Amino acid sequence: MNVGDLYQFVLVLVLVAVVVTIGVLLLDKMGQTTGLTSAAQLSANYSRDALSPITKDYFPIIVIIGIFAVILGMLVHAFAGPTGRK
Repeated sequence: MNVGDLYQFVLVLVLVAVVVTIGVLLLDKMGQTTGLTSAAQLSANYSRDALSPITKDYFPIIVIIGIFAVILGMLVHAFAGPTGRK
């Protein structure tokens, strides 16, 4: 991975973050709806609570791994010399 591939990584990360955020918001609204049974409301609340740590815990780790992959790719490319892949 090099710096040129970074935009694809950022695009996928933003897309996943938007989808997860929309899912959490929908589950939150569904849990507050009065037309649902109590079991459905509890299920929506449990699902929302299970998905919300993803944005707090996993996205920063994924970003750090992506940054390390770019740095490692640049180092390998720099030390590969003229005989390395182009």
